[in-house]
Amino acid sequence: MSFPHQLALRFHRRRFPPPPAVSTCCSFATPPPRDSSFLSTSSSSSVAMSPEISMLIRRAAFIFTAVTLSALLLYTANDSLRFLRLSPGYLSSPSFSRFFPYLYDNSSSTNSMQQLEEVLKNASMKSNTVILTTLNDAWASPNSVVDLFLRSFMLGDDTRRLLDHLVIVALDEKAYNRCQLVHKHCYALVTEDVDFHQEAYFMTPHYLKMMWRRIDFLRSVLELGYSFVFTDADIMWFRDPFPRFFSDADFQIACDNFLGRPDDMNNRPNGGFNYVKSNNRSIEFYKFWYSSRETYPGYHDQDVLNKIKFHPFISEIGLKIRFLDTAYFGGLCEPSKDLNLVCTMHANCCYGMDSKLHDLKIMLQDWRAFMSLPPDLKKESIFSWRVPQNCSLSSLRHFDSPPPEMKAQQEEKH
Repeated sequence: MSFPHQLALRFHRRRFPPPPAVSTCCSFATPPPRDSSFLSTSSSSSVAMSPEISMLIRRAAFIFTAVTLSALLLYTANDSLRFLRLSPGYLSSPSFSRFFPYLYDNSSSTNSMQQLEEVLKNASMKSNTVILTTLNDAWASPNSVVDLFLRSFMLGDDTRRLLDHLVIVALDEKAYNRCQLVHKHCYALVTEDVDFHQEAYFMTPHYLKMMWRRIDFLRSVLELGYSFVFTDADIMWFRDPFPRFFSDADFQIACDNFLGRPDDMNNRPNGGFNYVKSNNRSIEFYKFWYSSRETYPGYHDQDVLNKIKFHPFISEIGLKIRFLDTAYFGGLCEPSKDLNLVCTMHANCCYGMDSKLHDLKIMLQDWRAFMSLPPDLKKESIFSWRVPQNCSLSSLRHFDSPPPEMKAQQEEKH
């Protein structure tokens, strides 16, 4: 063999070793077979062309490796995000937003609305109606409010089936995790820079933020085309309320005090229970209600509703409001007197978690005792509630005006 030929072979072996890591997985990365025509080329041609071919192969191997690794990373990330979409509470965790800020900033809002639509669709009745309640950590712990709330559906008269249409809207991660353990329709409502996990005492700034966040959220449900019954979790469901609703009303709401007529605008509404139909009138109303928080700073949603219900805008949009009779939709402010009629009972006019839990448990005991009576004794309506006990009107301040400290600040400004 000639010296140039030997030199070309040594150069070829030094520049073209078969890369085992690539060749084991990819057929096109296997070194081309050594044919005699290439080996028979002149020395000058071999020396001139080999570095160029070597560079091309190196580049091709590098690009292939980079593409393969990128595809693997994208596949893994997509699988993780698919899990996160099933558990949207994790989108609000500090670690997620810290390590994936670009995903949090650009897509969390879209993903959240998609998740909401999916949950509402799965829970809705044929009429595109859902039952909604909100839950934070303070009310979500075992043997707390949410357990009594769900228990009432189990004990109620033909109410167990309504659990299929109930969506629990969790205001923090712990509430969301607890919801997943006790119920099948859960939605994580993420609110930036606000922590709703603690008990929100009546009329504190924390309480006001939570109430107004709720109004804004309910507006978004209406815009998605879903009617809803909103219920506080401290309301016990004893009968199906739908037969007691007005068929021609857009907005129906329970009362702290019912004056006798459902169309009397002087009735005192309670925002903890309402039935709202999704249409242009109700959507515009919720927008107006939410924006009115700026007109009446320091007031909660219920007090603002008491003010705007007389506003000309309500008549202009044609919203039909009806107030629900406390005979069917009672509460501790004004209990339902006849247990043969009651649909729901609200632990309103009550301050403090311990007092609320105590009276709710008594309420459930009373209902069970009533349901165990023979039919003839039930009809006589001799059975009545033993509540309120720990809850009482004297334990709760009525807020027809802002808290004293806020009122003083407003007076200083003027």
